[in-house]
Amino acid sequence: QVQLVESGGGLVQPGASLNLSCVMSGRTSSNYVMGWFRQAPGKEREVVARISRRGDLTYYADSVKGRFAISRDEAQNTVYLQMNSLKPEDTATYYCAADLLVWKAPPNYWGQGTQVTVSS
Repeated sequence: QVQLVESGGGLVQPGASLNLSCVMSGRTSSNYVMGWFRQAPGKEREVVARISRRGDLTYYADSVKGRFAISRDEAQNTVYLQMNSLKPEDTATYYCAADLLVWKAPPNYWGQGTQVTVSS
């Protein structure tokens, strides 16, 4: 059974940085595509970034390009989301997601979410 556990959220000021982590247990993460989604109050959940199984392909939402970076460490079974130059509109619950081999719509596996609040 795949389990995803996120950490690293918090309350920061605009312009600050955060690094989210998502640890997969129960399976070897190298067989899974992984990514980050977010959901703000009153809005639909949206994809933020995704990374291929080997980590050689990435995708970013236009709203975070140039500010966020997704990466993965297979030795740690972990995927990261480095978030720089945070804006108030980045405030949301951030969810880690994964699928075996290829993405499904919606993804099959989700973490419980970690809150990111950007406010002065």
